[in-house]
Amino acid sequence: LLLASAAISVLMGQYDDALSITVAIIIVVTVAFVQEHRSEQSLKELKKLLPPHCHCYRSGALQDFEARLLVPGDVVSISVGDRVPADVRLLETTAFQVDESSFTGETEPAHKQSAALSAGDVQSVTGRTNIAFMGTLACSGHAKGVVTATGTNTEFGEVFKLMQREEAPRTPLQKSMGKLGKQLASISLGVIAVILFLGWVVERRNLLEMFTISVSLAVAAIPEGLPIVVTVTLALGSIRVSKRNAIVKKLPTVESLGCATVICSDKTGTLTQNIMTVTDIYTAAGNAIKVTGEGYSAQGEVTSNGVGLRRYDHPGLYRVVEAGCVCSNATLTDGVLIGQATEGAIVTVAMKMGLNNPRSEYIRLEEIPFSSDKKWMAVACQPRHATQAQAEVQYFVKGSVESVLTRCNHFLAFSPDAKAEAILTADRERFLRAEEELASCGLRVLALASGPSMKQLVFLGLVAMSDPPRRGVPEAVANLRSGGVDVKMVTGDSKSTAVAIGRHLGMNGAAMSGEEIESLATSVGDPSKLEQIRKSDIFYRVSPRHKVVIVKALQNQGNIVAMTGDGVNDAVALKSADIGVAMGKSGTDVCKEAADVILVNDDFATILAAIEEGKSIYYNIKNFVRFQLSTSIAALSLIAISTLFSLPSPLNAMQILWINIIMDGPPAQSLGVEPVDRDVVRRPPRKISQGMITRLLAARVIMSAVCIVLGTFWIFWREMSADNKVTARDTTMTFTCFVFFDMFNALSSRSEFKSVFQLGLFTNWAFVLAVGGSLIGQMLVIYFPPLQKVFITEPLAASDLLLLLALSSSVLILDELLKAYRRIVRRKEYEQLPAPYPMSSL
Repeated sequence: LLLASAAISVLMGQYDDALSITVAIIIVVTVAFVQEHRSEQSLKELKKLLPPHCHCYRSGALQDFEARLLVPGDVVSISVGDRVPADVRLLETTAFQVDESSFTGETEPAHKQSAALSAGDVQSVTGRTNIAFMGTLACSGHAKGVVTATGTNTEFGEVFKLMQREEAPRTPLQKSMGKLGKQLASISLGVIAVILFLGWVVERRNLLEMFTISVSLAVAAIPEGLPIVVTVTLALGSIRVSKRNAIVKKLPTVESLGCATVICSDKTGTLTQNIMTVTDIYTAAGNAIKVTGEGYSAQGEVTSNGVGLRRYDHPGLYRVVEAGCVCSNATLTDGVLIGQATEGAIVTVAMKMGLNNPRSEYIRLEEIPFSSDKKWMAVACQPRHATQAQAEVQYFVKGSVESVLTRCNHFLAFSPDAKAEAILTADRERFLRAEEELASCGLRVLALASGPSMKQLVFLGLVAMSDPPRRGVPEAVANLRSGGVDVKMVTGDSKSTAVAIGRHLGMNGAAMSGEEIESLATSVGDPSKLEQIRKSDIFYRVSPRHKVVIVKALQNQGNIVAMTGDGVNDAVALKSADIGVAMGKSGTDVCKEAADVILVNDDFATILAAIEEGKSIYYNIKNFVRFQLSTSIAALSLIAISTLFSLPSPLNAMQILWINIIMDGPPAQSLGVEPVDRDVVRRPPRKISQGMITRLLAARVIMSAVCIVLGTFWIFWREMSADNKVTARDTTMTFTCFVFFDMFNALSSRSEFKSVFQLGLFTNWAFVLAVGGSLIGQMLVIYFPPLQKVFITEPLAASDLLLLLALSSSVLILDELLKAYRRIVRRKEYEQLPAPYPMSSL
């Protein structure tokens, strides 16, 4: 629209208008370019996942090789801590486990083996247990395999290709501004039609002359300052958001956050810390042990009935912790875990009890790795310091309660010697009840056992561990919901764990499984299916494909969807969501590049601050539109009425230029940086189907414009009626009256709902300085001799200024009365708004 206006201005010889519009376009493009300099670089970021080096067999010898030079057919060796350099078909494995959490979303390491698979197993990614995927991390054992795919031909590459094919939807602000552009274009055409009709048909004036006047006024009606305000406001908003630990990659996304209606969040690493912590231990004898502390720090206590337990104080407890540490490959160094999170959590308990790592007391003879089929892991060991006669093989086992309990025929009873007793039916029921109670609290429960052989195992007890929610997440969820934003949890966990954690976070809706979502994949347009997804708060056993189905289903219901994630598997869902939110610390590079917003501190609560800024930005832009449209209509009406009815012009060219500078200059721009209004934050997300120019906004614009036109014309008529001539004093009074009207109009435009006295006169210092500077400039135009000659003005008396101030304040008074009326009528609506959330929670 601006480009068309500039072209018309050039054709009509109005080079000053063309220049001002061109400058506006250059400013908008420059600011947007600087802020959005980071383009989509998913391919480059994908390549960064490749490790710089790997161990590859060349010429019959193992060499340290650059991973980027690998080709299909190369044989590579992978050890603990190595990142897999390509998709590898495994040929040899020894207790080899891979962390695929960034790829599949599963927190439990995947056990890998070299045997051939059936056709049914290779259909799913998780079923390909003889393939190590590029970018995943080896966390135990070692393996050798042949490279089958590299780069974009890998499974990670498939994710990248899906992400590239997924087109990011237009943001709500882009849609609103597009609609506003069409409305302004319609208004411009209307201005041309009306003026042509009145001048040519009614006044019988020359057609070409009237066409020239009408087009000039229509071009002037286009608010070239609007794109500048929108772009600068978004840029400043993104800067403010970045100071609150959220990086916004694309300017319109800042405002999109303010109208998000649903946030779908990954559980592990986003809502929770992704740090396993043992909280409860239940010994086979029935002792309930509590463990305090968080993470992999030795700070914390192990207590029974409030009494602290250390080292060997409790034989039954010691046997449970010993088994957990021996049947483990995890190591902790200065709080840094190498290995599985569940194993690290048990090693941490030993540290809290003051034990040296019990694993060092044994020599490992054999390891039977964990598998999803048998759901247990076992090691065979001999005491390190035992005599030849005492060196009996001892087996230690850990796994799911059902799988371990079925292999046990005795349990460790409570006695001074902690002897084993036969497991009866009542004992099994007691252990299962204990497991159910712990699992219902959202805890992951492991069973431990030991014995001289796998057929003579003694049940030792249960260890329950939590992945604790991030600090402030329950409060953040509650505050988001109170502001009209629904929060849904997406996880690969089991139903019981997911539901328990969801309830703890305040998500009390229905739970839906990945299998149920899969059945909806082909019918996302079915209203009943959509309603089922809308009513669900928790989605469990979910795959990356399911996440995309969830996003699309919610979008089909008219929701603005934000999706959070940190793994490569989340990239497509982040791209398809209206707002993709990636984790800054734990997020993969591809995930960050697919996202629109990056949370620097991985804190879900940071989204609150971003949404606050987003809501504020939209209303600030709307306030600017209200000010500029009312002022533009008033200025154009003065000129149009004078032209149509052959009246003397109330303003000269330089005075009109000065008014145009005020309309698009500092006073207008300062409305874009109005501080956040608490009532605006508490309101539900705006309806994106509703245009920026609403009936209320149009009414306020017309009321202000009519007030300005009537007041300015009255001053012009009053001054000119003395001698029926247009003098310098006449235009000076009219000019100053319009400028004063402009300043009061800007003051009334600071808020759509609140009185200026509720806001406070000095809460927006940018506005105070802008208005103050404009008034000082106006005084210089009136009283400074060099400027008097340029603007053709003359000094005014103090009484003149008081008269003009009293008259021009009417536009503020009328708007204040309208706001007061609306507050009285809609008082109940304001009272029903949720209380503002405490800023301390951010």
